[in-house]
Amino acid sequence: MLTRRSLLAAAPLGLATPALLARAPDPIVDLEERTFRFFWDTTDARTGLAPDRWPTPSFASIAAIGFALTAYPIGVANGWVTRQAARDRTLATLRFLWRLPQGPAATGVAGHKGFFYHFLDMKAGLRFAKCELSTIDTALLIAGVLFAGAWFDRRDPVETEIRSLADRLYARVDWAWAQDIADDPRLSMGWHPETGFIARRWNGYTEAMLLYVLALGSPSHAIGADAWTAWCATYGESWRGEGANRHLAGAPQFWHQYSHVWIDFRGIRDAAMRQAGFDYAENSRRATIAQRHHAIRNPGGWKGYDRDVWGLTACDGPGDLTIRHRGAERRIAAYSARGPEGFPDGFDDGTVAPTAAAASLPFAPEIVEPAIAAMRQRYGGAIYRRYGFVDSFNPTLDDPRVTVRKGKVYAGLGWFDDDHLGIDQGPIVAMIENHRSGLVWNTMRASQAIGRGLRRADFTTVRAPSHR
Repeated sequence: MLTRRSLLAAAPLGLATPALLARAPDPIVDLEERTFRFFWDTTDARTGLAPDRWPTPSFASIAAIGFALTAYPIGVANGWVTRQAARDRTLATLRFLWRLPQGPAATGVAGHKGFFYHFLDMKAGLRFAKCELSTIDTALLIAGVLFAGAWFDRRDPVETEIRSLADRLYARVDWAWAQDIADDPRLSMGWHPETGFIARRWNGYTEAMLLYVLALGSPSHAIGADAWTAWCATYGESWRGEGANRHLAGAPQFWHQYSHVWIDFRGIRDAAMRQAGFDYAENSRRATIAQRHHAIRNPGGWKGYDRDVWGLTACDGPGDLTIRHRGAERRIAAYSARGPEGFPDGFDDGTVAPTAAAASLPFAPEIVEPAIAAMRQRYGGAIYRRYGFVDSFNPTLDDPRVTVRKGKVYAGLGWFDDDHLGIDQGPIVAMIENHRSGLVWNTMRASQAIGRGLRRADFTTVRAPSHR
């Protein structure tokens, strides 16, 4: 584990290093800072392209770019980077994104109709392989773009250009184009130039709340309110639990986190939540508690699960393996969505992702803080490194003779990933800051785009939100 002295010695140009010396050794703040550094250190300062993962060489993830743009002002607010350095990095990112070619061709472009391909080449910023034009990943990118435009509010030429580019990037996205079926107003999950739109619609409660709010709030290509109504009409299969435990469930915890990074849903309800009697923030709190209850019950009998080690979401895994566990053959996956079995998209192979707990801090701090502490204390440097938590670990796979595709198996301790993933790092830094200060929520509360989207989705205020 790096010492504070070694971190200071390795600090890149632009970091406000004196602030580190005055920083209190708060474990939550330490995690936030390390996770911020992931974005600051690994993102290309010239283009703003953020890698999908590190240190494994990878393509850029447009969602990770959205999280990076969100992380930069958090770094400024905490004194980890200067405003000028963050401003310059943000402007470079937005300029690069705006100038990337768009069009219907299969190659030589970064996107089409204002949307971006899920993954981009790290050098040229063009479509990587044959990945899809992603509606949700574009939404995650645009949310970060809008946050940057809202936070950099000074009248100097650089920050003025940031705001202008943010508005133009958002206005360019033709959200209505993604409603490709005449009698179904729901949005498609994506598009390939080779085969057209992905047949699957956004169906049931998921992270797509953010996508729909942005599409509803567009100043140029807005979708109609019937899209939100049609999407919410598919909630029926998502409900789980009874009484105080009843909630819209989704097995991978990121479903309950991503939209909440930029939108404070406390105290506001749409028609579905008015009927349910609670808001989406309470829904995410109940989902977080359900994750912990699953670990305590541990129906799969996986090693290491308990009241303080829990959290399942989409994450890396050891590889596509079959092992003998409790007298039966069990499948262990590589990268996969994970969550309590019996929930939508439920799959549990004993692989825990720290982001599932850590990025849920605002929902249930009383159980998240002990989880963060326990994972660090039990697994030390195997799990907690220069950029915070590695993406995932599996305590059941503790025999070094097992052949894994990636990561490392420590005898008697388990398998630990060797990568950090941008889409899992981003919610950690943003949600810790939302818990501490409400910075992202407060900034986005003034966003006209978010306000329009929420109004068109018929959200009404129940009570004024207050920070825990």
